[in-house]
Amino acid sequence: MARKKSNKGGAPLSAPTPKTENQKHFINSVLSQDMVVGLGPAGTGKSYLSATLAAYLLKQRDFDKIVLTRPTVPTGRSIGFFPGTLNEKMEPWVKPIMVTLEEYLGKGDVECLIKNGKIEVVPFETIRGRSFGNSVIILDEAQNTTVDEIKAFVTRIGDRSKMIINGDVSQSDLSRSFNGLSLIVDMVRNSRSLHKFVPVIEFTSKDIVRSGLCQLWVEEFETQTPPMFHESNTPDFLRTEQQTRKKQTGSDHPRVSLD
Repeated sequence: MARKKSNKGGAPLSAPTPKTENQKHFINSVLSQDMVVGLGPAGTGKSYLSATLAAYLLKQRDFDKIVLTRPTVPTGRSIGFFPGTLNEKMEPWVKPIMVTLEEYLGKGDVECLIKNGKIEVVPFETIRGRSFGNSVIILDEAQNTTVDEIKAFVTRIGDRSKMIINGDVSQSDLSRSFNGLSLIVDMVRNSRSLHKFVPVIEFTSKDIVRSGLCQLWVEEFETQTPPMFHESNTPDFLRTEQQTRKKQTGSDHPRVSLD
């Protein structure tokens, strides 16, 4: 997709331009539906398109705010809890989307929107009990949500809101039986009613726009699955870390400390 110039000069913003048919389908679905699920490998533009569409809709005054969230599950080893305020703790997790918003709107505009509550970063641990009305809500890295977590999330949608759920089930740190993203995709496909209102857009390696080398790596990982990387052969350091976390928190993966 073609990247738009930032809004530093105050020029009118336009919706992102798709580079592939699936990107076009995703954009049209987000603009026309209240909830959209984007599935697919890294580099297909799921997060970029979601962020730019959210910014576009906010600037069009179709919605009052943008809400960003994602599970706080690290890739591989955990580096422990992040220090600082709640927003400072969450900043590394939502950095990719925030960078896109800054590119699209301008850093000063984004800072002003955050200060005025027009962009809100919500820790996934605090999502239960919230209701988001007149908002664009983006859940990134949804493949690392549990069944209970994804249930809590999809039921947060309020009146005049739009929810975008992105993820890549092949990069999940949870088994499929506990994977919330896999569950809701199956539920949508098997439901007589949900499939009419919740489109599931499936990106493939052919939709990768990040780089040619990124596409080659994704395709190789799709065709080659070395036995050493099967779930039953989790490296010792990760298995030990997961067991320790489960004893301490009841979960295999870490959470942001709210202290």
